[in-house]
Amino acid sequence: MTDNTIANTIATTIQGSLVRISIARADRGNMLTICMIGALTEAIRGLPHDAKAVHLYGEGPDFCRGRDPQGGLTAATALEVRERLIEPILGLYDAISACPVPVIASVNGAARGLGAALAGACDVTIAARSARFSLPEMEKDLPPTLAISALMRRVPTKALTYLVLSLDEIDADTALGLGLVSLVAEGDAVRAADPLIATLCSRARPALVAVKDYLRVAPELSPRPARDLAANLLAGVLSSRGA
Repeated sequence: MTDNTIANTIATTIQGSLVRISIARADRGNMLTICMIGALTEAIRGLPHDAKAVHLYGEGPDFCRGRDPQGGLTAATALEVRERLIEPILGLYDAISACPVPVIASVNGAARGLGAALAGACDVTIAARSARFSLPEMEKDLPPTLAISALMRRVPTKALTYLVLSLDEIDADTALGLGLVSLVAEGDAVRAADPLIATLCSRARPALVAVKDYLRVAPELSPRPARDLAANLLAGVLSSRGA
């Protein structure tokens, strides 16, 4: 893929305090090449300083049917595989986690493999009732450990293990029950995100950042540090208002 092609397949639009990022490769089910993964990561990391929310979605009928195996990068050794193929994917998951404001995914159609992990890694995931999720990597005897790493804080271990080993495709309601999805919407999932986006963009950015910070860090803490972090973040927001 050329730089121009990548720019055309990962499109960023700024609408006030909202940043919309679309995967525009509908003819390939929005499958992501490694270069596209890098562009998506850069888009998330390079938000304007006043951004309050990120909205991620796929153009066309599918959200993302996974990583494109014809992405153009090859690797011979384990070190090359790690550097060229694995680290970019982990970097994308890290960018979503480290993003200071909420990242909302809208899922229409298929979210397979990397697509399912990407959707689940976002802070809020809104799925159309027609959405379908799967982790099919074991069909080729490839352990989807990267996807598991992105989903293990969202989906209970037994359910995630079954999803990986069974190769089952699950519908939006099942994904909601597992915690992979936040909301199941009738109709188009992109438009269904509008009320939440409007709410987020009406809020003060420091409050949104504090919520994202706490939800990212607190689950890894023991109870006392988690309480201290909660108090410190709230105190910082209140003091910034002069309360």
